[in-house]
Amino acid sequence: MVTLQNHVGKISISPDYFTELIGNTVTKCFGVISMNVSGLRDTLAAALPNQKKSSFARGVLVRFVKNKLIIDLHISLMYGVNMNAVVRSIINKVGYTVEQSTGISVESVNVYVDSIRV
Repeated sequence: MVTLQNHVGKISISPDYFTELIGNTVTKCFGVISMNVSGLRDTLAAALPNQKKSSFARGVLVRFVKNKLIIDLHISLMYGVNMNAVVRSIINKVGYTVEQSTGISVESVNVYVDSIRV
């Protein structure tokens, strides 16, 4: 839970909001096929029928450090796309969308391409 204090009052933003916002933004980028689970814990959680996250939330890890966000993304790309161009597009689009929607600075967006599919 990210909590911000301003002159009007306290604002709390849930982690689910960030994962849905970021996942929705990433999946709309050209060349992205899907979001991937990352790590053993997420893989086991995705396998359980009652603990499944939405497809947007998979592969998104958001950390709030020193009033800035650090975002990690695990994705699969389409075969034949320029990987560098797609990753740069995702970094720019996610940073802009999060900053415009929440007003919180994004320190870094780390994109991990786990697979390339035909």
